[in-house]
Amino acid sequence: MLTQRPSTPVPFTRTDAGRLFVAAGILILAMTAIFAVDIVPSGLAPQVGQVPKDDILAPRTLTVASEIQTAAKREAEREKVPPQYDYTPSDAAAVAEEQAAAFAVAVEPIDAAFAAGVAAANRATLLKTLLPTLSEQSGKTLLALTPAEWKSLRAEAALVLDQVERAELRDSDVATTRAALPSRIAGGLTRDERVLAAELLSGLLVPNSSFSQAITDEKRIAAAQAVAPVTEEIQQGEVIVDGGHRITNLDMEKIEAFKLNRPSLDFARLVGYLLLASLLTGLLLTWLWRFRPGLWHRNNVLVLIGLILVLMTFALKLTAGRPGLPFLLPTAAAGILVAILLDASSAIVLAAVLALIAGAVNDSSLEMAAYVLLGSLAGIVVVRRGDRLNLFAQAGLAILIVNALVISAFSLLGVRDVTGTIQLFGASAVAAGGSAVAAVGSFAVLGNLFGILTVFQLLELANPSQPLLRRLLVETPGTYHHSIMVGNLAERAAEAIGADALLTRVAAYYHDIGKLANPLAFIENQAGAENIHDQLDPEASVQLLKQHVADGIDLAYRSRLPKTLIAFIPQHHGTAIMSYFYVRAREAAAEPYGGLATAEGSKAADAVDPRRFRHSGPKPQSREAALLMLADGVEASVRSLSARDEPAIRAMVSRIIDERLSDGQFDECDLTLRDVERIREAFIHQLLGMYHQRIAYPQNKIVEIESRRVAVGGGPDISEGPATPGIIDIGPSTPDGPRGRRRR
Repeated sequence: MLTQRPSTPVPFTRTDAGRLFVAAGILILAMTAIFAVDIVPSGLAPQVGQVPKDDILAPRTLTVASEIQTAAKREAEREKVPPQYDYTPSDAAAVAEEQAAAFAVAVEPIDAAFAAGVAAANRATLLKTLLPTLSEQSGKTLLALTPAEWKSLRAEAALVLDQVERAELRDSDVATTRAALPSRIAGGLTRDERVLAAELLSGLLVPNSSFSQAITDEKRIAAAQAVAPVTEEIQQGEVIVDGGHRITNLDMEKIEAFKLNRPSLDFARLVGYLLLASLLTGLLLTWLWRFRPGLWHRNNVLVLIGLILVLMTFALKLTAGRPGLPFLLPTAAAGILVAILLDASSAIVLAAVLALIAGAVNDSSLEMAAYVLLGSLAGIVVVRRGDRLNLFAQAGLAILIVNALVISAFSLLGVRDVTGTIQLFGASAVAAGGSAVAAVGSFAVLGNLFGILTVFQLLELANPSQPLLRRLLVETPGTYHHSIMVGNLAERAAEAIGADALLTRVAAYYHDIGKLANPLAFIENQAGAENIHDQLDPEASVQLLKQHVADGIDLAYRSRLPKTLIAFIPQHHGTAIMSYFYVRAREAAAEPYGGLATAEGSKAADAVDPRRFRHSGPKPQSREAALLMLADGVEASVRSLSARDEPAIRAMVSRIIDERLSDGQFDECDLTLRDVERIREAFIHQLLGMYHQRIAYPQNKIVEIESRRVAVGGGPDISEGPATPGIIDIGPSTPDGPRGRRRR
């Protein structure tokens, strides 16, 4: 994010909690097991069905939770839950409205018979047509009704129907409800009128609630989960199993709660080791999360640190308590390895953790803790990044000196005699040499094994004799030169902001290897030939150019490039738009309508989707990737300038950087506004050095005039010969002047 670096802490997310839980759990268990390896276990081993000879007593007071009784109680609660139905008030209301409409349709002929103006004789005639649908008694009741009585009966029937349908009416209760309808109808009606109303409603009753197995299961699960665990408090000395009685499953639960079926350990020491492992592991991982989030989110880094921590803990525990042996261990190798593979700060924290472990397993020895910590610090300070072999030898010497001084200091404090001190000097020399040798012999292997890119790997990949770089030089010379220039720019900028300059430069060398799949699709490799994009529509050109990213990733995997470098290939373009082809596409869309100057043409141009002209991303995820993106754009853009003086270069660099900023390309990397300004100035100074002015040699001017004559007139006048007899000038080709001249 392009802001000043935030001072507020990064929030601890659920993902972080999961990583911490898993990593800490594994390390705590492993370290506690190593610490407790010397605790000799002993005890009973009762099993279900056995008959113990003696009573099994509770060793202490404990509240035991019984899973068997809890499961039985939960099952009982499940069985208590009656069948559940799918009734809801909203569904019932909808059914009630539907049946009210059906009731209105059903009594519509009766309403017509009792309408105003219908004579009694005619009403009787109309009603007789409906009598076959009613019982004989209800038919007589209907014929005897007056319009006012019908109106009251109708209203009461509609009201009862609405009440019945809005309340829960299960499909199993429809018949019962239908039989009870006369008793539910009131409104001052006579018994016969209530029976008539019930008959009118009988066929309109429909259920609004059906049995639901899913709801029933859900209710039963909830009822079971609501049951609290069944617990029983067992007092110290209480008989758990009588001697001579068979052990039941319930008895076994109590035995397991007291761990009487397992060998007993020295509980106090075990808890102490567990607390120590928890503190050390928790603080180490928390430090990584807080101060090294880039390392915290990489599984391979956590595995590497955990592996080194566990192996060194095992070695320290194995030699603990044996005179002289702990001083022989190459413990400083752990700090050196982490410093080279990750960073020095992480190495120092790990060294501090190992020092505390060394002191703890050696009877709380302060001398051993100081020996491990200070020796490791000396190696970390001297080895730095380990990019030269002699640094490992220097680190070993520094470890020897510091370890000898630690031993001398504690010997002078009265810990041992002169003979013992001299013997430990020899042990410290072995440890120092072993640390240097172990580090130099294993860091490359560990780097490859855990996918961590080392300095030596980067230096090897930067060698021009690498197969991919050779292919770039031979098959795509323009791309090769562009990559070298981008590497120079990016490396200079990386140094300016404190990023990894070597990684940035090597990534620049390989960022465009996908162009090997189709070299002539890119202008820097066309050598003045016809540009194929002149014959393609913009979208086809865009797809052709986009393909070099996918081709680059495929080629990188086939060539077994480190994944760290492969990640730069898609990120160096991010999701940037290919503005040249986007503009061409807009112009092409507007051309049939008179161009962009017309309203119709502008509307047609706006219909072009800019997303089709963007790279697929992702956006740069690191400062190094952001530098590569900027250097790539700046180098290509400055190359296109006709004048490369400072104002032109500065304006072009600023334009490229501002475009990437406004496009949000750096939203996902830790790049600050201060970094951006430093990058801008680094680019400008590097480009001014690359495109510095040259002296106008007279011979060069003659060659330039002659080339123009060839272009216009069809060829030089051979009879005239060169301007300077006997000399052919081939012009300057190095930063320092002409490459050379050849005499005839």
